[in-house]
Amino acid sequence: MDGSRYLPISEHGLIGDLRTAALVGTDGTIDWYCCPRFDAPSVFAAILDADRGGSWQLAADVPARTRQFYFPDTNVLITRFYAADGVAEVQDFMPVVDESREADRHRLIRRVICVRGTLPFRARVAPRFGYGAEPHTVRAQAHEAVFESPSLSLALSSTAPLETDGTDVSSHFKLLEGESAVFALDRISGDVPPRSCPRAEAEEQFEATVRFWGAWLGRCRYRGRWREMVNRSALTLKLLTYAPSGAIVAAPTTSLPERAGGERNWDYRYVWVRDAAFCVYAMLRLGFTSEAEAFMGFLSERCVGLTTGPGGPLQIMYGIDGRTDLPESELTHLEGHLGSAPVRVGNAATGQLQLDIYGALIDSVYLYDKWGRPISSDQWEEVATIVDWLCGNWDQPDEGVWETRGGRRNFVYSRLMCWVAVERAIRMANRRGLPADLPRWQRSRDAIYRQIMREGWSATRGAFVQGLGDEVLDASVLMMPMAKFIAPTDPKWLSTLDALTAELVSDSLVYRYDPQASPDGLQGAEGTFSICSFWYVEALTRAGRLEEARLAFEKMLTYANHVGLYAEEIGRSGEQLGNFPQAFTHLSLISAAYNLDRALG
Repeated sequence: MDGSRYLPISEHGLIGDLRTAALVGTDGTIDWYCCPRFDAPSVFAAILDADRGGSWQLAADVPARTRQFYFPDTNVLITRFYAADGVAEVQDFMPVVDESREADRHRLIRRVICVRGTLPFRARVAPRFGYGAEPHTVRAQAHEAVFESPSLSLALSSTAPLETDGTDVSSHFKLLEGESAVFALDRISGDVPPRSCPRAEAEEQFEATVRFWGAWLGRCRYRGRWREMVNRSALTLKLLTYAPSGAIVAAPTTSLPERAGGERNWDYRYVWVRDAAFCVYAMLRLGFTSEAEAFMGFLSERCVGLTTGPGGPLQIMYGIDGRTDLPESELTHLEGHLGSAPVRVGNAATGQLQLDIYGALIDSVYLYDKWGRPISSDQWEEVATIVDWLCGNWDQPDEGVWETRGGRRNFVYSRLMCWVAVERAIRMANRRGLPADLPRWQRSRDAIYRQIMREGWSATRGAFVQGLGDEVLDASVLMMPMAKFIAPTDPKWLSTLDALTAELVSDSLVYRYDPQASPDGLQGAEGTFSICSFWYVEALTRAGRLEEARLAFEKMLTYANHVGLYAEEIGRSGEQLGNFPQAFTHLSLISAAYNLDRALG
């Protein structure tokens, strides 16, 4: 595999319009873009197949160094090119518009400005529709081109001259200091006709987009340490929000590998119930109540008319529009990033039983009821239905928080979050005098607690472990003090923290577990999990080990990419692995920063 054909995952920034998103490489190439939604088939997917995936190249036509950054406090991405005879920059953004027909345009603007000297540029727009499997035609004239496939039509307008070779469109132009060129790619349909994007309109849309993001971030209440990283995480989470439903995708990509050449490649362009509590906590802590409310609305809609069969009342994940059917398939015509096959779309984990999601969901309802807005009587009925089901079903094996494909087991984390679900529901019932079968709920809560203490604790390891009665360590138990299951200074917890530090922590980075000691049904090793690394910071913070916590947090910040983004995992040499950027990682960064800053005073 020729690795030079692929930019590293970390060498990208993200832009979007709250409906879909694109990855822009530090070389000026857009090599991931799905239209018109996060979960739609890709138009550009060179990050998954350099030859067949499609891309939009835009770069200096002479040797040049590049640097990439975000326009301050926005999601407008700027890639600068430094050459012998001049300096220029490409400004990439997607205007955020209301619910009018213009929202269906999904305009992607690339504005090139020469800021010093003179610089020649080249552009090549090479879409490959339907994950590179759909044929298309192109009609081009001097400054416009229309790409048509059976499922999607895109119009390209440019202030620079365009040429076509039958499937792709290219352009070569030279800019003098102060000059600019504008490219705009629009989705078109019967309701949304092609429209040019002259320089003046591009300037107006640039300024409007900057104003939108600046005004949005201006609502953030966080004023503590590491404010820039917290703000970037908040902006990233907003980019991962699907505005029509309020849902937040786990990541905007599919099948970026957890290990180069490995099979741990999954589609993350969906909504995980597990993210709920972390999302609501982070958004409310930062002051983004409307985002928390929208996500709660999405979750409440999933809870309407719950049925309580053996699979549980809820799925672990949903489509961004709330759909339940996410069939998993493999795209065998794509080689995968760095040859990491298979490339998957859809996610078969929807059929798994993961009992921990109910703790995450009800904890988010509890937080929202406490800090946001009191929940409605209908929402309470949904909570009570879930808790009643859990009281009869918590004591069974499941696939667990890590969605293993090695069969169901009695995971301690799943029990922990069942305890959270029942405990938070009891709190709400008591505080607001809501109707509940409290004697039954309290018996279940206490039974879960005792089982974890009796069977989830290993005297041999001096630690809480992965599964009932086993000896394997698992970083998911870092949630125990955060969930208020155990005091953060309890001797058993401090012993667990020491054991995790000795076995699963490497330079502040935390592995989920050892796949050799706990087979998960998949081949190969993986990197450290960045969520767990931020959980570790928070566990140290709550244990009063503030110097260790601060050092671990500062080290974690050095593993962010050049614009402050994190994938799911970090590899042995510090490289980003897995889908990118990952919402869960940025949520846990916000939580760790907030609590560490508060503890430091």
